[in-house]
Parts: sequence; structure tokens; C-alpha cells
Amino acid sequence: MKKYFKYISALALVAIAAMSLSSCSEKGLGDTIFPDVSDELDPNSYTYKFDKWLKENYLDVYNLEFQYRLQDNETNMNYNLEPATLDNAVDLAVLAKYMWFDVYEEVSGSKEFVKMYGPRIIMLVGSPAINPQTGTIIVGLAEGGIKVTLLHVNSMNPMNIYALNGDYFHTMHHEFTHILHQTKTIPREFQLISLGRYDALNWQDRNTGVVHSLGFVTPYGSSEIREDFAEISANYITKTDAEWARIWLEAGRGYATDGDEDSEEMSNLTYYCFYYFENNDATNEENKKYIEENRVQENEDGTYIYKNQYQRGVTPITTGEDGNRYDANGNLCDNAGFVLDKNGNRIPIQVFPVEDKDGVDGVAILEQKINIVRLWFKEQWGLDLDAIRSAVQNRVTTFDAAKLDELRQQVYGQ
Repeated sequence: MKKYFKYISALALVAIAAMSLSSCSEKGLGDTIFPDVSDELDPNSYTYKFDKWLKENYLDVYNLEFQYRLQDNETNMNYNLEPATLDNAVDLAVLAKYMWFDVYEEVSGSKEFVKMYGPRIIMLVGSPAINPQTGTIIVGLAEGGIKVTLLHVNSMNPMNIYALNGDYFHTMHHEFTHILHQTKTIPREFQLISLGRYDALNWQDRNTGVVHSLGFVTPYGSSEIREDFAEISANYITKTDAEWARIWLEAGRGYATDGDEDSEEMSNLTYYCFYYFENNDATNEENKKYIEENRVQENEDGTYIYKNQYQRGVTPITTGEDGNRYDANGNLCDNAGFVLDKNGNRIPIQVFPVEDKDGVDGVAILEQKINIVRLWFKEQWGLDLDAIRSAVQNRVTTFDAAKLDELRQQVYGQ
């Protein structure tokens, strides 16, 4: 079986750290939690403009330190990491403000909400970190609501706002949800919906389509309740309408685990949601073969065919008196032995959706979870989840090179 590396935002939560954050806000420790950070910036420094912008837009406003210089004591020494480039650090800093901080300010109507509950440190790392236990590539880490680390920064494309939204800003929405539910607990009705279907140890091996059909939005969300809750929130906000259409489609699918033993690409751990009968012959159960969705084409009439696969004639192939080719059963065929219809076109192999037998209505469960999260944001925090999503999606769809230049000028134009 092949080992596939997956990009995930692995979020490590430390509850006691979150409790200490809450305690700090209650005791009122002053204007900043970084008393050793000097207000004095060196105007002769190459990074002066960027440092000045970070201080004015993050530290002074949100009591947040944006760390773009790699500090060994702030990183996991088990990973071989490299610092972020200055250009990418600038781009991610201005984009994080535009795509995340400004959104919550717009919806809440104040900077104070994010200042009170947001993270206190955002740290950038140039390289990714590979988790040797799960085989996953970590692009984001979060620690107890205090610190968010964004990795793989040197490979980011600042113009690919969809990828940035799906990786970095998704991580921030996810972690922010954790911070909030550590203050006001996850509703009990949410906690009961998927009991017995979580897999804390092997979530990374779960097929995405299958977890959708079980009512989870991502494999990581299927690991435990609190990750499920945060993933529902973060994905609802960051995924596009097209991405959600795909989720709804897969949530209603049936799946099978019958592996194709003749294929090196597949094993009995591979999941299939369609099947077909060789040569469209359903009289023999042994002709039944399972295939993945990406090898299936849906026709306008709602029927399905096996992409680029056609019914083969039964040998031997002979030439009739009319000059046409025929198989042993008398079917019209071409020189390659593929059966033809009356118009001379090859007959595609018909495929059928696997029956949904898991006893779970994935669509209904996802809708129920989204509604609970939506209501929780509104009643507990006064935040409109749909307004947050709308603001994010609008910024994604209208983003262009001119907007990126405008954001950069906030730093370099000083």
C-alpha cells in the first residue's frame, strides 16, 4: 500500500495554557503581556518598516507579537526547520490581517473582541514539519490559544488566496474556535451526535469522502469532539460554495471497501463509491468491479459511465459480408474489438453508485452540526457565523494582484 502525505493543520491544544490566558485577562496585567519588548525600533534596520508596521498593527492593537525571525527556543527541536523569507513574512502578515483580523473586527464591530480572545503570538516558519508518526505534513500548529505557528511559509504563493485561506487562515479560524469553546463549552447536543464514530488514533487514514458520509467535514474532524466542532466552524467559513457542493455530494454517497487485488495502486483499505459490471454483463456477480469516483463521468441525464472505458466484444472478431466487424455474439464492433451502437459509437461501460448502507445520513448530520455551531456563535458570542463566512468569501473572490500591492504598500509605503 502506498503511503500518501497529506497537508493538514495539526492543532495541539493545551487546556491549562488557555486557562492561564483567561486568568491573565481577569487580573488585568496591563497593556501588554510582552513587557520585555522594547518600544524602540532601529530606523536604520533593513526591516524597520516591517517591524514598525507589525508593532502598530499587531502589538499595539491586539497585544499580539508577530514573530517572523526564527527563534530556536520557540520551535520544536525535533524538527529541522528553517526561517521564513522576509518577503513571504511581509505577505503573510498583511494577508493575515486582511483575511482574518479585519474580518472579525468587521463582524463584531470592534477590535476589542479579537484582542481579548485572540492568540498572543503568531510565529512563522519557512519550512514544513513532517510528523513521523502519522506521515502528515504540518503547516499549522496551535498551542492552547496562546500561540499559532504557521509553517511552510517559503513555499506559499501570495496570489493563491484559495490555498492560503484553506491552509493558514483555516488554522486560525480553527484555533480561535478552540479558544472560544474553552471559555463557553461545546453544546451537549453537538457532543452526542457522532458518539462512537470518532477515531483518535487512525483519523489520518480515513478517506475524505467516507468521513463526509459519516457526517464529518474532514478526517481530522473525525478524530474527537472538540476537533469536530472547530473543523465545522473553520471549514464552513473558509470553503467555497463549490467545495461545499462537493462535500454535500460525498456526504450522500455510499461506499465499499472491496479492493482491487490486481492493482498496485489500490488495496482493501481503498474506498470506492461506484461499481460496474465487466462488459455491462450483470448476470454474473464475479463481473462486479468497484471504482473510485474520480474515474467516473456523470452524463447530463444523470447516468454514469466509466471514463474512457468501453465494452469489449467477445473474440473472435470477424468481418461480415457487409464489410462490418462483428464479435462472437454478433455484436457490431470496431477493429479494436469494442462493441458499437447503431450510430457506430463505442458503448461505454455503465456504472452505478454504491448503496449507502452505513446507517448514517451524512448530509443531515453535517447540516445539524453547522446549525448548532451557528447558533452557539450567535447566542454565546454575538457573532454571525454566516456574516464571517460572507466576509471571507468576498475577500477571496475579489482578491487580485492590485489588492496584494495595496496591502504591501501599507508596509513599504511608510
